[in-house]
Amino acid sequence: MTYDVAVSGERIERLLGALVDSEIRATAEELLREIVGLYGAGLERVMAIVTEAGAAGALRDLVEDPLVAGLLVLHDLHPLTTAERVRAALDGHPYGHEVELLGVEGGVVRVRLKGACGCPSSRIAVTESIERAIARVAPEVARVDVESPVRDAVTLLQIGRRPA
Repeated sequence: MTYDVAVSGERIERLLGALVDSEIRATAEELLREIVGLYGAGLERVMAIVTEAGAAGALRDLVEDPLVAGLLVLHDLHPLTTAERVRAALDGHPYGHEVELLGVEGGVVRVRLKGACGCPSSRIAVTESIERAIARVAPEVARVDVESPVRDAVTLLQIGRRPA
């Protein structure tokens, strides 16, 4: 079975939300915290052993695996910062134009599209593609703000017939 950290997290939230009895819900949440803490401690130990062994190839393989990388982010163990992961996602993705990372702060990623971006619908498609790429590598990001050098609406000069 293939696991997606984000999908599993949403399912867990939904299942906890279905527990209507507040005492049972509190117990389930405490149980979940204990289990997550245990697995987090185990992952932290795995990362320490791999790092201490100098196994750069194994460490690279771990952080490139989407499931493991998601768990490392969840437990704040990923060796790369959010900004570094976002920059790698932007650098490795063909958007049709250059994307400049302006900053990452408070769960918000700010990027700027460089060059002509075409019609509004193409900018929307590019923006959605950027958002998906960032969500894959940085699930902790709450929002992506995309600046574009092209305005959505342009007022054209209207020329009519010459008065008679």
